[in-house]
Amino acid sequence: GVAFNVTKINTYDSVAVYFFCVIPFFLLMGFLILHAGIGAKLYNAGIKVFGRLPGGLAVGTVAGCGGFAAICGDSVASAATMGSVSIPEMKKYDYDDSLATGAVAAGGTLGILIPPSIGFVVYGIITEQSIGKMFMAGIIPGIILTLGFAFATYIQCVINPKLGPRSEKFPAHEIAKSIFDIWPVGALFAAVIGGIYSGILTPTEAGGVGASGALLIALFAKGFNRHKLFAALLEATTTSAMIFTILIGVGLLGYFITLTDLPLSFAGFLNTLDVSRYVIYVLILLLYLVLGMVMNIIPMMMLTLPILFPTVVGLGFDPIWFGVIMVIMMEMGQITPPVGINVFVIHGVARKYNVSTATIYRGIIPFVIVEVVVIFFLTLFPEVVLWLPNSMDVLAPLD
Repeated sequence: GVAFNVTKINTYDSVAVYFFCVIPFFLLMGFLILHAGIGAKLYNAGIKVFGRLPGGLAVGTVAGCGGFAAICGDSVASAATMGSVSIPEMKKYDYDDSLATGAVAAGGTLGILIPPSIGFVVYGIITEQSIGKMFMAGIIPGIILTLGFAFATYIQCVINPKLGPRSEKFPAHEIAKSIFDIWPVGALFAAVIGGIYSGILTPTEAGGVGASGALLIALFAKGFNRHKLFAALLEATTTSAMIFTILIGVGLLGYFITLTDLPLSFAGFLNTLDVSRYVIYVLILLLYLVLGMVMNIIPMMMLTLPILFPTVVGLGFDPIWFGVIMVIMMEMGQITPPVGINVFVIHGVARKYNVSTATIYRGIIPFVIVEVVVIFFLTLFPEVVLWLPNSMDVLAPLD
C-alpha cells in the first residue's frame, strides 16, 4: 500500500517542476541547430582556418565538433553530424582512415562537456547543484580538451605527414566569409552562457532564449522547412519524455534506497577502508569508464548518483568539480572498446568506405591518452574547473 501511494505521488511530483523546463528547451535548441545544417557551416569554417596545417582537415573537424557541441549538447548527434560532412572531405584528400574516424569520434564526445550540456542539466537536477555553475565549470575543461584533441591530431601528422596531407590554400576572403557565416552560432552561445554567467538569466530562461534563438537561426537557414521543424520538435519531445520517464523511475529508486540507508551504509563501508580517498576516487572513475562503454550518459547518472554522490561529498570532493570529472570519464567510455557508442555511430557513417571498427578504435587511442592527461591535470588543479563557477553570482542551487 505504501509503495503504491508513493508511486502515485512521485510519478507526478518528480517532473511537475517549473525548473525542469530547462530540459526540453535545451534539447529543442540542439535539435533545431542539428536540422538547420549548422554543422556543415562550422566544419567549413574549421577547414578553411586550419586546412593548410598538417592534418588540417582533422584539426578543423575537431574545432567544428567543439563549436557544434557548444550549441548541441549531445555527443552522438555531434559525432553523427560532423562525421557525415567531414569524413567524405578527408577521404577526398586521402587521409588515413584511423585518423579521420578517430578525430570525429573523439571530437563528438565534446557534446556532453561543452555547455549547454544536457548531461550537466541532469547532474544538477539529481544532485541539487547549480546548473548555471555546472555550465560554467565545463567551459575551461571543454576548451582544454578541444585544444588537446587538435594538438594530438597535429602532432600525429607532423610525425607522419601521410596520415593527414595539407589541403588546398584558401584565399583570405573565403576564410573571412566562412567565419562570418557562423556568427549567429557564436552570438547564440554568448547570449545563453553570458546570460547565465552574469546572472541576468536563470538556466531555465537561458534555455528559452536558446530555443528561440535556434528557431530564428533555423528559419533563416537554407533548406530548412516545416518537415525539418516537425522532426526537431518530435525528437525534442520524445527525448524529453524519455528523460522524464527515467527521472520518475530514479525518484522512486532514490526513495526506496533512502529507506534502506544504502548510501549511508556504502559511505560507512568506504570510510572503514584503510586507503586514501584518492584510491576510492580512482575506483569510482574506473566504474564510470566501464559503464560509459555500454550505457548512455543519462541513465548512467541516474542509476549511480543516488548511491555514489553522498560518498563523493563525504570524502571531501567538490560536487561541481566531480560532476565535470565524471562527465569526462563517461565521455572517454563512449569511445572505448568493447562498445563505445560514438565508435559505432562513426562506423555507420563511414561504412561505405569499408572502415572497420578496429580501425576506428586504433584511431581514438591518442585522444583517450589526451583525456587521461586532462583528468590527471584537473585532479591536481581543481581550481581550473572551479574558477568560473566560483566567480558567478549564483544565490541558490536551482535558480
